[in-house]
Amino acid sequence: MQIAIGLFPGFTALDAIGPYQVLSNLPGAEIVVCAEQTGLVADDNVLQLEISHTFGDVPTPDVLLVPGGLITRKVARDGGPIIDWIRSAHETTTHTTSVCTGALLLGAAGLLEGRAATTHWLSYDHLRAYGATPTEQRVVTDGKVITAAGVSAGIDLALALVAELAGREVAQAIQLGIEYDPQPPFDAGSPTKAPPEIKALVRDLMAAAEEAVLQS
Repeated sequence: MQIAIGLFPGFTALDAIGPYQVLSNLPGAEIVVCAEQTGLVADDNVLQLEISHTFGDVPTPDVLLVPGGLITRKVARDGGPIIDWIRSAHETTTHTTSVCTGALLLGAAGLLEGRAATTHWLSYDHLRAYGATPTEQRVVTDGKVITAAGVSAGIDLALALVAELAGREVAQAIQLGIEYDPQPPFDAGSPTKAPPEIKALVRDLMAAAEEAVLQS
């Protein structure tokens, strides 16, 4: 089973690395990290990953996963190789998946029309623009398309995917192996739980950051 994680400059690292950590423990899985070109691909902060496979090297993965990032709205608007790859590979995938605003890339590829889906809570309106019905669930499955909410939800998506592919016991074993047992110090991890002033702060900061990316 081949699982392809497609990257682009400006991706959010945890969106990709969280699922990678889970899926790399799936028995029989070949994990391929790919991008438009080989070489270094930088995330939206300081991390750089050395990529040895292009999208052309991975035309028909069994599972496709794309992360999000502040730049995804721009990538979805402008199109490009990753959108073309998603659209083409989706024709033969068993599961096509996204984390956070990676869902906008699926939308730009025409895969979310009429589907329930999720993304980062600040991007629900962008999701609607692609014909999707946003939901606040952490992981949403609609047919063979699976979307996850913001950033850390990629770990949940990957565990749900493992359960689908190899059974609950394998998923639980992987969860225990990585000791994924979230007990955050604050109960502010979703827009329905966070205090209004914190929600407003995050909205303003991320809107300014995204606007800067769109104008770059």
